[in-house]
Amino acid sequence: MNQTGIYEQLITQFVEKGLDREFFFVGERSLEPAEAATFLSRFLTRIIKIAMESVPSSETRLHDQIILANTIVHWISQHIKDEELISENLLDSQGKILTALFDKSNPIAADLPKYVESIMPITGLTQSELFCGSNVGVSLETEIKREIQSSDKIYWLVSFIKWAGIRIFKNELESFTRSGKQLKIITTSYMGATDAKAVEFLASLPNTEVKLSYNTNRERLHAKSYLFMRNTGFHTGYIGSSNLSHSALTSGLEWNLKITSQEIPHIIEKSLSTFETYWESPDFELFDGKAESREKLSTALQEAKGSFNNSTPNFYFDIKPHSHQQAILEKLQVERKLHNRYRNLVVAATGTGKTIISAFDFSRFYNENPDATFLFIAHREEILKQALSAYRGVLKNSSFGELWVGHNKPSKYQHLFASIQSLNNQIDTLALSEDYFDYIVIDEVHHISARSYRSVLNHFNPQVLLGLTATPERHDGTDILSDFCNVIAAEIRLPEAINQRHLSPFQYFAIDDDTDLTAITWSKGRYDIAELTRLYTYNDQRVLRILQSLDEIVTDISKMRALAFCVSKDHAEFMAQKFTLHNIACGLLTSDNSQEREIQQQRLRSKEINILFVVDIFNEGVDIPELDTLLFLRPTESLTIFLQQLGRGLRLTNNKECCTVLDFVGNSRPEYDFSHKFRALVGKTNQAISKEIKQGFPHLPLGCSIELQEKTQVMILKNISKATLNKNKLISLILNFPHTTNLPLTLANFLQIYPNITLEDIYKVKYGKFGGWSLLLTSSKGKEIDADKKGIYAAYYRAINNRLINCSSISYLRFIKALCDNSFAIPPIDANKYTSSYQPLFSLMCHYDFWDKTGAQAGFNDLAKSLIALKNPILQSELSEVLSIIIERLDVGEFDMPAVNNITVDSCPLKMHVRYPKEHILIAFEDSTFTKKSSSREGVLNIACANTELLFVTLNKCEKQFSATTMYHDYAISPTLFHWQTQNSARPNSGRGLGYTQQKENKKIFLLFVREQAIDENGRTMGFVNFGPVDFVKYEGCQPMNITWKLKHPMPAYLWNETAKLAVG
Repeated sequence: MNQTGIYEQLITQFVEKGLDREFFFVGERSLEPAEAATFLSRFLTRIIKIAMESVPSSETRLHDQIILANTIVHWISQHIKDEELISENLLDSQGKILTALFDKSNPIAADLPKYVESIMPITGLTQSELFCGSNVGVSLETEIKREIQSSDKIYWLVSFIKWAGIRIFKNELESFTRSGKQLKIITTSYMGATDAKAVEFLASLPNTEVKLSYNTNRERLHAKSYLFMRNTGFHTGYIGSSNLSHSALTSGLEWNLKITSQEIPHIIEKSLSTFETYWESPDFELFDGKAESREKLSTALQEAKGSFNNSTPNFYFDIKPHSHQQAILEKLQVERKLHNRYRNLVVAATGTGKTIISAFDFSRFYNENPDATFLFIAHREEILKQALSAYRGVLKNSSFGELWVGHNKPSKYQHLFASIQSLNNQIDTLALSEDYFDYIVIDEVHHISARSYRSVLNHFNPQVLLGLTATPERHDGTDILSDFCNVIAAEIRLPEAINQRHLSPFQYFAIDDDTDLTAITWSKGRYDIAELTRLYTYNDQRVLRILQSLDEIVTDISKMRALAFCVSKDHAEFMAQKFTLHNIACGLLTSDNSQEREIQQQRLRSKEINILFVVDIFNEGVDIPELDTLLFLRPTESLTIFLQQLGRGLRLTNNKECCTVLDFVGNSRPEYDFSHKFRALVGKTNQAISKEIKQGFPHLPLGCSIELQEKTQVMILKNISKATLNKNKLISLILNFPHTTNLPLTLANFLQIYPNITLEDIYKVKYGKFGGWSLLLTSSKGKEIDADKKGIYAAYYRAINNRLINCSSISYLRFIKALCDNSFAIPPIDANKYTSSYQPLFSLMCHYDFWDKTGAQAGFNDLAKSLIALKNPILQSELSEVLSIIIERLDVGEFDMPAVNNITVDSCPLKMHVRYPKEHILIAFEDSTFTKKSSSREGVLNIACANTELLFVTLNKCEKQFSATTMYHDYAISPTLFHWQTQNSARPNSGRGLGYTQQKENKKIFLLFVREQAIDENGRTMGFVNFGPVDFVKYEGCQPMNITWKLKHPMPAYLWNETAKLAVG
């Protein structure tokens, strides 16, 4: 090989010999097991094609090629010991291609050969083709007509539908649907482009369903996809630029790619899977053609065209929480039911639906307490009116609640939406007891430290207090967490909000400003402000770098609306002076002119100025939705403040494509945390943030990008590397702990003082074969663990690091903590205790957590002795504290699995929606016992004695490499439907595959356990989340089979993003 460039091919022995590694860089990676079949079969396809073409030309060439093919099949069959492979795949010696199979009795047409010729697509069923609107070749219109006539199911997904486009296929569609075949179409009312007549015609066809998105505020669906499914398995599809309009399908310069299941099956499968997922999404509503649907469509089309004016909100359908909102609601339940905390703080960026979340939360409380009294507090009349409307919509009660603001006076106080000013004016004369209101919501709760709010909070003591804010961290030093049990109950993560289109995408540019911050004093988690000011002020070179970057990145500086965050008043004044000298209209807002806040906001809104320099004043309660540019002219040490500032530019407006972010970074101190900032922007990916940076951030939210200059990337990666925790750094922090705080040195206090360090970080660090808090404390004193104690230290480390950190079951964690606090003596079974029936299995799980061996292999002849051997006061104290920390941070509630009339499953100790190490699951179903450790390594496990099968799903099967062919095997279609691919050997008519299809007849129970990937970002084996019992719905294909399961209980909302790979947002 002598051609330089990039490759993705298997290295043959011949290629390996030819690779000159002395003079060439050779990029290579290991072939992952999940992708091996695809790469190897693709390689063999090329070899076999060469072999077939090498058969000498003669009269018998075709016969010889068939013999060669059959010989290969024989050879493969012998090596995998599958006789059916021969019987099903030997080629007939005549060498013919089957083109049709129709019943002669009651024939579909009088002249079957002519009929087949008329419906067979001219481009065939097995080969891809590009239609590009030219006058050469087959027309797209003609080909789609044939596709319609030869299909058994049709699924179309288009942005809009025109009557002139539909009438082209009118006859074919009428004939297709009248024959009993299924037609499904998804479209939208976007920009009012759809013709109502076309939608109404389609909805009137038999066996036809049409779904629409009425989201006219923001663009969502731009895809154009036409799928034609056939019972024979020869599926085809067209993906490209053509909507259902006459010009797009006939004369327009549109590009559309025909795909086939025979050539690129994974693309057909992904297209179908995506359609099914969209179909189940609440974003798309069924259009049934009735008067209500027609009126709804007509109104939506008029609104999209801008010709319909209605200032009051329309609730077209039942309001339902989005997945990220549902996750927040579940966390609130956990806070109350699990942690007994009823004063809850929800943090979410403006525009992400905080009010709707509070309405759903109150709805649940209201259903349980129909006489509940309610108070919603805000500081602006507009917010109160919007909140009242939202609550009425969620509660489906148009008379719920009264306003108490301005000239609005309530007739009674049962359900109030009140301004803080109105409440305060009468708080002393209000004849309401402190417990009058059962449920109180405070919007923009960061104002809670103000005197006006304190008087209200001091007066009332509700059962539930819910605070809503986008800005939990304030610069005036006040702590709002103290009013909310010192914890943030739930947060809406930035990536989720952007993916759900509640926030604008961002384009983030990290720019090296050639400053050196390494000599700046670092104290109490931040740079010294005075020193930063001296570095930045009067630094003309830095100003020129900022101006140059703005000119290169921003489309038109004179049209932007930008906010620039400065380190101090002096810095802000300096920047404003410099920008003014360069004829850039700008303003200044600091504590010196805070009274001009509204004036400066309006100047920026109207583009009288293009940039406003601020210090910290814009972190609290002020937002300008029109902001399209943010400049970070200082390092922002607090991740919370950084996200608050970023959120200022992410408000959605009609003409904003994205928010442009320029972050000017210098050579930072190792204490400055880049990794948490980028992790917050990227979201959860289960791989190290350094790898995300090196790969160019492939997992960002939809529409977002992060651009790092080469020098900046090197600096950031170096910073992250220096900041990586190791044993010496942890010991240094332990030694420095008494100089930082007066708190006693405990694990919980250590994590509190150093909030960027997690429990996982502590236990990721190993010294030899084990690690842990007790080991770190011993090492900090210059001592070592005694040789005879290393075994038990290793056992504790194994249990904490490999098992307990990965478990989120409160019942099991509490059991282990009680066992630990009882010096591992198994208490007598108490029939009145909830966990008593689970005690034997929980005890066995504990044994395997610590020893990971059978009793005999670990040197014990009974379970009680195995556990008593764990007695060690120092390590018990460590374990007890670790368990308290794990329990305290749990944000997932557990509950019993739905009853399935199977004694093994119904008495199983495993709970729904929590994560267990796989070994716990195997013990729960007695596949592992004290005397036998399970050997199960497969994705399925049949528990024959219980007529139950366990399905273990790993969503990301190729951890180190993106794999298009394996990524979409297993995924959620909807919260209650799950697509699962069997093992390759499964057939629907025999063996395990037949068992799936006959689940109902055999009364077999299938339980689904799901994890994101095998190894998490900390290098630990991930546990599986219990999705519970599932029922067979349907299957497609053979070897493997693609099965759709219906969950008996909706999947946990917190895993929706990972499982619903193809969902909208």
